[in-house]
Amino acid sequence: MGELAPGRTDPPPGNGLKMAVVGKGGSGKTMLAATMTRILASTGKARVLAIDADSAVGLPYALGVEVQRTVSDLRNELIDDPRARREAQDRHASCLIGAILQRGRGFDLLVMGRPEGPGCYCAINDLLRYAIDTFSRSYDVTLIDCEAGPEQVNRRVVSGVGLLMIVTDPSMRGLRVAGSIWDVVRRDEHMKSTRVGLVMNRLRLGDNDRAMAESAARMGLEVMGRVPEDEDVARWDAAGRPLVDMPASSPSVDAIGGILRMLLPGSMTQAPEMGRSCGLRRRVNTETE
Repeated sequence: MGELAPGRTDPPPGNGLKMAVVGKGGSGKTMLAATMTRILASTGKARVLAIDADSAVGLPYALGVEVQRTVSDLRNELIDDPRARREAQDRHASCLIGAILQRGRGFDLLVMGRPEGPGCYCAINDLLRYAIDTFSRSYDVTLIDCEAGPEQVNRRVVSGVGLLMIVTDPSMRGLRVAGSIWDVVRRDEHMKSTRVGLVMNRLRLGDNDRAMAESAARMGLEVMGRVPEDEDVARWDAAGRPLVDMPASSPSVDAIGGILRMLLPGSMTQAPEMGRSCGLRRRVNTETE
């Protein structure tokens, strides 16, 4: 559980897809990132790197990986330990960060961690940006679970990602936060080629997802998919079990599999565990079909 992956140095150039998940805190973005990681890793056809860029450090628990070292730990070692600083002078930055990659079930994981003490996250975000730019070249898919809100988009931590998924729950507050993130993206010249869309999560029977979709359309925001309320998520969370262990038949896993099949090449998403439909059409607001 969570053994360190072999250190990676000087990654070869590649054209791997970078995907980032953002949204309001509590909207389910970590669940979405973990489930996408689980589905893509299960195919055995894609090299997958998951990055927890959220200081809440929720992704490793959702993925069932015990964190051993983080980017923040590395930075603190270089600041506080003269011996570590001397040794680091002879090593490339990619080697230092590559040494803290951890191996999960069919994927590698890099965790930002929590900066110690008060103050700005700028230095950690700079290291994180470097890690994303450098290591994504070695993987077919890099999935980034971002901090809640627009901060890391605003600081260009995820600048240049190919796909940005903004997650909202069925609340006006969630939709407003999604709109504020979209406003930041639209003003960023570095994200002009990024495909950006809304994922509506935790939809219950009777939720007016049509009104939410219309609001998104008025903002010029594509709706990438809908994920239903899933009792399995609440049960697994309450028991402290990794979300990647939920049954493949769980409504949320089924729905997210459908979203991935729509967004990604079929060669990346074909696996026995993936559902054959997104599930939501049978469960939420069928009047919209």
